[in-house]
Amino acid sequence: MRWALVKVSLAVTTMVVVAFAVPLGLVIREMARDRAFSNAEREAAAVAPALSITTDRDQLERVVAAAGSDAGMAVHLPAGDGKAALELGRRRAADEDIAAVRELGRASTTGVPGGSTLLQPVALSTGKIAVVEVYVPESDVTNGVGTAWAVLAAVGVALILGSVAVADRLGVRMVRPAQRLVEGAHDLGEGRLGARVPEEGPSELRLAAVAFNSMADQVVQLLANERELAADLSHRLRTPLTVLRLNTASLGEGPAADQTRTAVEQLEREVDTIIRTAREAKPQTVAAGPGAGCDAAEVVRERMAFWSALAEDEGRKWRVAGADRPVRIPVARADLAAALDALLGNVFRHTAEGTAFAVDVHNGEDAVIVLVSDAGPGIPDPETAMARGRGSGSDGSTGLGLDIVRRLAESTGGDVRIGSSVLGGAEVRIWIQLDGGAPPRGGHRQMRRRRPGRLAAVYNRSRSR
Repeated sequence: MRWALVKVSLAVTTMVVVAFAVPLGLVIREMARDRAFSNAEREAAAVAPALSITTDRDQLERVVAAAGSDAGMAVHLPAGDGKAALELGRRRAADEDIAAVRELGRASTTGVPGGSTLLQPVALSTGKIAVVEVYVPESDVTNGVGTAWAVLAAVGVALILGSVAVADRLGVRMVRPAQRLVEGAHDLGEGRLGARVPEEGPSELRLAAVAFNSMADQVVQLLANERELAADLSHRLRTPLTVLRLNTASLGEGPAADQTRTAVEQLEREVDTIIRTAREAKPQTVAAGPGAGCDAAEVVRERMAFWSALAEDEGRKWRVAGADRPVRIPVARADLAAALDALLGNVFRHTAEGTAFAVDVHNGEDAVIVLVSDAGPGIPDPETAMARGRGSGSDGSTGLGLDIVRRLAESTGGDVRIGSSVLGGAEVRIWIQLDGGAPPRGGHRQMRRRRPGRLAAVYNRSRSR
């Protein structure tokens, strides 16, 4: 916007300067020409009275010398009364031009090498017509024109530069508040809730800044209310968790009892984390910086070790592939563990006992794919299942688990897709970007076209097994 205003000002000022300077320059040139020929007419008029009285050569030479010079003036007297034609001074005009002036009886100008001549007819006492020739050099015609044009050009350039400077200052006054508004919106979008915009600039931008600051205050208030609500709801879980933890003491010893106690302890820790995070107003998941993240293979092995005991109790066959080598991803360990627990918990919750499941990890150059598949009935409406608060429609399904998985993948620039697995049931595919790019707007299909590398081939082979 700033440069557009400067360009418009430059174009308009340039057109105005050209519209005034060019005609004014032409007028100045014509004025210089008129001045030069007016001086020539005055010199010719100074000789006319002497010609009307006498035609004596000596007297005329003195008059010509007094009026001008032999190099700039000439007098052409016709023959008559037994006298031959007489010419005084340096002649430059052609015979036909002089004869035409005598015949017509009026002054004229004609071009000659180095300038022009003024031919002025003068009536003699004998009735004959003499012609006074005054030479006007080209330097007299253009005298002062170059200086005047240079002054006009300097004034025009100064006007253009001045208009550009004024337009630039006006553009800054208009653009700077708009830039601050954009920066404030960007900061607020990235989670910097203290971002505010100075209420300055044109009236429209001031109103926009006021509206933005009011919106930011409302966002902060809404988030504070949400955090308080999350803390209160989480705190309500402490009482049933305490009862559940006390009841686990009566389970005795054994693998199932130990797993139950471990699960209760983990649940208490998660509730405590939620309460602390909500009270401290800190995000639960932060972007991983250089060198941060976790080993996805290690997390998969750890969580499968936990769920495998329950799978053996329910007679489920399970398989893990691709977790035998380290796979670094830019995701916090706790977040990946929570996402895997959500997906594996869905398998145990929404499929019958004895249903097989598998977890596959595919490591590529720019992304990591984690596949959680089962041999259950599948998910008939994947789009609805991904909607937070709706789920697949079955009892106990709210979509919150899949929403946790989706937010984890999108925080790295990846996505989550639901499809059919080779086991016959549902398959949830987590695409985790390793370069930390922005989440794609076109979903998985757009990413697959943009990154058709070795990982896509591995993924396709895994689906055909």
